[in-house]
Amino acid sequence: MSSPQSGDRRDFLKASAAVAGVAMSANLAGAFAAGNDTIKVGLIGCGGRGTQAVQNLLEAESIINGQTPKVEIVAVGDAFRDRAEGAVKTFKTGKDYKPYAAQVKVTPETTFDGLDAYQKVLAAGVDLVILATPPGFRPIHLEAAIKAKKNIFCEKPVAVDATGARKCFELAEESKKQNLAIVAGTQRRHQKGYIETIQKLHDGAIGEILATRCAWNNSGIWFNKRQKGQKDSTYQLRNWYHYLWLCGDHIVEQHVHNLDVINWIMKDHPVKAIGMGGRANRPSGPASEAGQIWDHFAVEFEYKNGVKLYSYCRHIPGDTDVSETVVGTNGTCRVNAYQIGRQEVGKDDRNPYVQEHIDLLNSIRAGRPINELKQVTESTFTAIFGRNASYACKNLKWDDVLAADEDTMPKNLALDTDLPATPAPVPGFWRLPSQAV
Repeated sequence: MSSPQSGDRRDFLKASAAVAGVAMSANLAGAFAAGNDTIKVGLIGCGGRGTQAVQNLLEAESIINGQTPKVEIVAVGDAFRDRAEGAVKTFKTGKDYKPYAAQVKVTPETTFDGLDAYQKVLAAGVDLVILATPPGFRPIHLEAAIKAKKNIFCEKPVAVDATGARKCFELAEESKKQNLAIVAGTQRRHQKGYIETIQKLHDGAIGEILATRCAWNNSGIWFNKRQKGQKDSTYQLRNWYHYLWLCGDHIVEQHVHNLDVINWIMKDHPVKAIGMGGRANRPSGPASEAGQIWDHFAVEFEYKNGVKLYSYCRHIPGDTDVSETVVGTNGTCRVNAYQIGRQEVGKDDRNPYVQEHIDLLNSIRAGRPINELKQVTESTFTAIFGRNASYACKNLKWDDVLAADEDTMPKNLALDTDLPATPAPVPGFWRLPSQAV
């Protein structure tokens, strides 16, 4: 796979989009016409989340069109050949995919690998792409897909730094002009119980909101040791969750779900933040082997109206807590439990990972595309905002953090090369970069 040759991430974003844009300039498949034509899908990022998203999409189509499905998986791409080929094998032989085997049309010629695999998938005649690579690549891939006029399902988060977030805010506006559908992997937004509960809050069920809390506290995440002879860039990509340029830290990659719920309730994003945290339970050793991310964060956010959000996330063994709570003048809502006081106010009837694809496909076919890119970018940047306030142990403002010249994408990225890793941020010594020019 060819590597980007640009001097920095901004050039890489521009160059990669230009390549995809030229290749697809005559293809208007992204503005998919309403009707019953088959929707051709490409997968970019063939790990567990990507392959699961394909299954969810195919199940969604079976609910919509039953025995006459009109969705086909026609191309896959990943940085690594074994991942791309493994995904195709899973789609064709995995027991969970057996009901959909006839819809898998991927061939060896449409199985792509390398850092430019996303460009090849976009050029393979697809109408809809699933973006499920490590989040550091999301702004690059979103830009290319939007330039190519493709409808999109993208996993959250959509950025890992201020440069990526600014790009995604721009892309949200551009994608709306193009009338493209973009559904994000914030599946709670499509979950019946959450929708019903939050509607009650918006209708005033607990009165004026006074304070909010959310958490994703659990025991940890996978870690892959370096294989013999494995070069830095390949090791980091294979172990992406543990490197900041790829993951953004676990507050960004995982806790974004809970932060998104609170933003949804508040109909806004925070404007101030201060936090703390550190790295107490990760593998020991230099960052080149052990990674850079922290294992606990505690952040106090503040919204424009003065309401505080107390946010916690942890990767340390102990009691699990994945939740959102809202306190109002007339009561308390345990949002994730769909409870106001002791009363249940919401109930699920379908897997939200499937429902989000039902909503996406229906919106494309109806010619009324859902576009969630702005809201998921706001929630993503809420997490980045809290992360940086915690790294710095300082009160920070949203606008200052968003304007920072923070760009974590390595220059001249290529597979199987040396790629030095800086140590994990030291609480209180990390400094917010100056404003971007």
